[in-house]
Amino acid sequence: MVDQPARTDRVQRRWLVTGASRGIGHAIARLASERGDRVCLVGRSADVADIAATLGGDAIGISADVTCAEDLARLAGEIETRWGGLDVLVNNAGLHRGGTIDRVANEDWDATLATNLTGPMRLIRAMLPQIPAGGAVVNIGAVVGFRGFPGDSCYGASKAGLAGLTQVLAAELARRQVRVNMVVPGFVMTEMTATVSERARKTIVNRIPLQRMGQPEEIADVCWWVAGSTYMTGSVIFTDGGLMCNL
Repeated sequence: MVDQPARTDRVQRRWLVTGASRGIGHAIARLASERGDRVCLVGRSADVADIAATLGGDAIGISADVTCAEDLARLAGEIETRWGGLDVLVNNAGLHRGGTIDRVANEDWDATLATNLTGPMRLIRAMLPQIPAGGAVVNIGAVVGFRGFPGDSCYGASKAGLAGLTQVLAAELARRQVRVNMVVPGFVMTEMTATVSERARKTIVNRIPLQRMGQPEEIADVCWWVAGSTYMTGSVIFTDGGLMCNL
């Protein structure tokens, strides 16, 4: 990972990152804050404001659930009041519920799509009036949204849907000069993957050409770059150690 100094030659950007209390979302928020931008960490955790405070600078934390329409309206109102707009929206909040199609519970299907697909759509819609020309939306996908893994119908369908939404919104929002892209992490060391058995972990790592798991900071690096890439929209950027090319 290449260390980059805080930006001094551009206007300070305003970021909103969902699922920012931990894992990839927190790494993205921390990187943006370290490089001199304003960051709003969003999470369901009641202590998200305290987590944001540890970043210092212009970081703030707002507790909100992306599946709750009232929370999203409140979030949009707070951003408008505090900052008057938003430059980068990162849809990272995710929920993983597993089970083969004959066993997966209907409520698990509904909850996964509500968090991973409907939530991002509604948040983009809520924040769009505040995103100026030159703004960016970065959606966080998953390899399972492009390749089938048994027992992952909920998660795979939700992430495949988010990929489709990314493509459509890239075309729709181009007239506003708002860019929409997707970053697709591979097998990354987070609290979610920490529950994977050692046997399963080794099996997956053996399929990764780089022969290791990724780190949240490596995904954050790519999100930073994508958010600032002014001629990129509708792109899907795999950041998976080569996993996709070996499936």
